[in-house]
Amino acid sequence: MAYRYKIPLMPTGNVNRVRRISTELMATYKGEFGTDFKQNKTLLNEVAIVRSKGLKNEIAGYITAHLRRELEEQEEKDAQAMDRAQPVEETEEMEEQLIS
Repeated sequence: MAYRYKIPLMPTGNVNRVRRISTELMATYKGEFGTDFKQNKTLLNEVAIVRSKGLKNEIAGYITAHLRRELEEQEEKDAQAMDRAQPVEETEEMEEQLIS
């Protein structure tokens, strides 16, 4: 009995395709996709014809991850802006107390 090694599928060729398709869909249907995978998958069924279940899941997953990452970055920027604004207010209060 001969052992046959099955070469695993490498996602390197598909990653660029998934990224390209996902960015095109996000640009076309800008506000419709969200951070929920299942909703993105059903929306993907409505707006595009993707015959491969695996490719459809990869595209919906990429869109979901991308939007979640953008949301987290925006929240982080807002938190940093709040942190920067807060010490300024405290120093102004201290200056007013010193002047009084």
